[in-house]
Amino acid sequence: MTNQPGIVITGASGRMGQMLIRTVAESDAARLVGVVERSGHDWIGRDVGECMGGAALGVSVTDDALEAFSNAQAVIDFTAPAATVEFAALAAQARATHVIGTTGLSDDDLEKIAAAARHATIVRAGNMSLGVNLLVQLTKQVAAALDEDFDIEVIEYHHNRKVDAPSGTALMLGEAAAEGRGVDLKEVTDSGRDGITGARKRGDIGFSAIRAGAIVGEHDVMFASQSERIVLRHVAEDRSVFARGALKAALWGQDKGPGEYDMLDVLGLKG
Repeated sequence: MTNQPGIVITGASGRMGQMLIRTVAESDAARLVGVVERSGHDWIGRDVGECMGGAALGVSVTDDALEAFSNAQAVIDFTAPAATVEFAALAAQARATHVIGTTGLSDDDLEKIAAAARHATIVRAGNMSLGVNLLVQLTKQVAAALDEDFDIEVIEYHHNRKVDAPSGTALMLGEAAAEGRGVDLKEVTDSGRDGITGARKRGDIGFSAIRAGAIVGEHDVMFASQSERIVLRHVAEDRSVFARGALKAALWGQDKGPGEYDMLDVLGLKG
């Protein structure tokens, strides 16, 4: 058992953090060796299992990320951009694989993560599920097959507490559509529509974001012409699909060299 990779989870008290903790604790392929929360959080110093309302797991919550990372082989991180950038540097210092599911990262954030990846293995994806990554590939293929007579719209649905839009997954799908068409997504993005916007520009890739209730995550990619529509769809029923994918990424990264990877690498879908 001691040769199983030790995993640290950041953002322990969040919904995704708790799901990740349960997934790793129940795994027979990895060990939960640390959990991190922000300084001043009332979970600090307490057993994380008891904090979550269950049995003790023998792992106390800490706000010392570097110490936790130094005892681990991988870090799984679904937090916020500023925290993730800091964790990337610390994980690189500890030579731990860093799995990043955080979304809403700026270009400056991504540059800092890329710098950390020169010294450590980083797996970063807007979505960790197998189904979504298959959808990314399908979106690229369909976009390549259809011309600009077909408008492309990425429609995403999430819970009312999500703070960034479009979602990281929606952006993955938009990038896939743009790549299929051989264009730069930044030059053809159509989002944030409000008021009298004028007619849609031919060739643009649109984004629509819905925030309501407790929706875990749904994504549609619509290809619509004057006479027909094709809709590709993925629905996440619960967050465990993301947690399982993240754990798979952490295990996959154990024998990889420094660099940035994504779930298509993990799943062997790049080609």
